[in-house]
Amino acid sequence: MPTPLEPPPQDLGFGSVVGAEHERRLLNRDGSFNVQRRGLPAWTSLSAYHALLTMTWPRFLALLVVAHLGANALFAFGYMACGPGALGGQSAASLGGRYWQAFFFSVHTFATIGYGSLAPVGVAANLLVTAESLVGLLGFALATGVLFARFARPVGLILFSARAVIAPYRGGSAFMFRIANGRSNQLIGLQATVLLSRIEGPPGARSRKYTQLALERSSVVFFPLSWTIVHPIDAESPFFGLTVEELRAREAEVLIFLTGTDETFAQTVHARSSYRAEEITFGARFANIYNPRTRDGTVSIDVSRLGDIVPAALDGTDGLPMETATWRHTGHFAEALPPEGRS
Repeated sequence: MPTPLEPPPQDLGFGSVVGAEHERRLLNRDGSFNVQRRGLPAWTSLSAYHALLTMTWPRFLALLVVAHLGANALFAFGYMACGPGALGGQSAASLGGRYWQAFFFSVHTFATIGYGSLAPVGVAANLLVTAESLVGLLGFALATGVLFARFARPVGLILFSARAVIAPYRGGSAFMFRIANGRSNQLIGLQATVLLSRIEGPPGARSRKYTQLALERSSVVFFPLSWTIVHPIDAESPFFGLTVEELRAREAEVLIFLTGTDETFAQTVHARSSYRAEEITFGARFANIYNPRTRDGTVSIDVSRLGDIVPAALDGTDGLPMETATWRHTGHFAEALPPEGRS
C-alpha cells in the first residue's frame, strides 16, 4: 500500500512491459491496441458470436455465402452416397450430372423451397432430408438473428482530425484536436478523457508516465456539429516548456477516450484514438469549417475540412521555447474562409 505522501501508481492497464520504451504506439488511430493475447486454448479464445458481430460487413456477407454454398455442397455428397436412385424426378442429365442434381435438391431442402421437381427416394435419402431440414431451420434462424443484431448494435463513428495542433490560446497556447460525429444520428452527453503518455527518468531508470490533461471543457451536452477539445498549456501542464523534438524523444502519445449516449438506441457508445508527437503540429490552428448561413439562417459545417489547419505563430511567452514558434508543418494548409463564410 502506498503511503499518503506517495502518488498512486499510474498505469492505464498496459502494464510495465508495454509501458516501457518501445517504438510502436500504444493506441492506433482507429482505437485498436498494439498488444495481443496469445497462448489461450482455442475453446477459451473462440467467440463466434463476438466475431460475427464485429467483423466488417463485406466479410460477414461473404461468410454467409460461403457457409450456404459449403453446407449444400456437403449434403450433395451425402445424397450421392445414398445411391444413383436416391433422388427422383427431374433427370440428372438435364441438371448437368448427378452431383448438380444432388446439389440443387439440397438447396431446395435447405431453404424449404419444395418445387416438386425433385424428391427423395428410399430410407437413406429421407433420413438425410430430415437432418438437412433441421440444419437449415437452425442455420437460417441463427443467421437472421446475427444479421438483426448487427443492424441493432449501436456503434459510434467519431471522426478525428488528422493532426493535433499547438495553437495560440488566450494569450498563451493550448493543445487541440477536433472531432465530429460521422453518423446521421445524434450523440448526447459526450465526455472526453485525454491523457499524455511519455517516457521520463534518468538513463537506466526510465519509465512511462501518464498524466490526465485538464481540458477547457471535458463534456458537452449536445454534439450536433463539431467539437474542438482544448487543453490549455500552463505551468501545471506536462506540455509546458517542451519542444516537438523533446516530445518525440520521450515517445509522447496523447491517448483519447470518448463516451456518449446514442440518442436513437439510448445506449452508451465509445471511441478511442491517439496522437503521437509527430502527429502534433506546433504553431497552427484549425481552419474554419462553417459554411455560409443559408437564407433561413441554418448553420452547417463541412466535415471534409475537419483536419484543415492554417499557420498561427506562437509568441514564446506561454512557456514554450521561442524556437517552437516557427511553422514546422510542410503538408497541405487550408485557406482561411472569407468573413462571410464564418459563423
